Amino acid sequence: MIKRNLTALEPLQRTDYFYGSSPVYAWITIVFTWLASLLPWRDWEGSPDILILVLAFWCVQQVRGVGLITAVVFGLLMDVHDANVLGAHGLAYVLVIYGAKVFRRRMMQFGGFSQMLQMLPVFFLAPFPGHLLNAWLQGAWGGWTWVLSGLITGVMWVVADLILKLPLRPVDDNETLN
Repeated sequence: MIKRNLTALEPLQRTDYFYGSSPVYAWITIVFTWLASLLPWRDWEGSPDILILVLAFWCVQQVRGVGLITAVVFGLLMDVHDANVLGAHGLAYVLVIYGAKVFRRRMMQFGGFSQMLQMLPVFFLAPFPGHLLNAWLQGAWGGWTWVLSGLITGVMWVVADLILKLPLRPVDDNETLN
């Protein structure tokens, strides 16, 4: 009698929301985002860093090859492109990827909005050591517009979650081709 009551608690339709991420698709999006980051729209200091957003997203999704070394390489590439102190972007990228790896297990239990709330402080605080290094080497503080960049990048996690998971949507059994 108790067993029948417990089976009544099961959902009517069981679906697994595991999105299998293809490494080829992930690397195509990373390279495309890196190329988009080379465009001049990034001249404004408050512009979001979409490259680190995509790298952190795929790091959370556990795509093979996306990790700390990838963050260092792309950070150095962005430093060279921006004619910045070598390692400033790399340091910020490594801190974001490390934060994504630390929060990954917990984040996989939540949806895009809750994941954004967990990554927002990471995107907000990670650029600080690089800007502190720049201020020390230049002898003057560069301003606080980078704070806006971190906040916008963190809020864009929801957009990245929607766009990057779009091709990875699970197929329903009822959606068969005739």
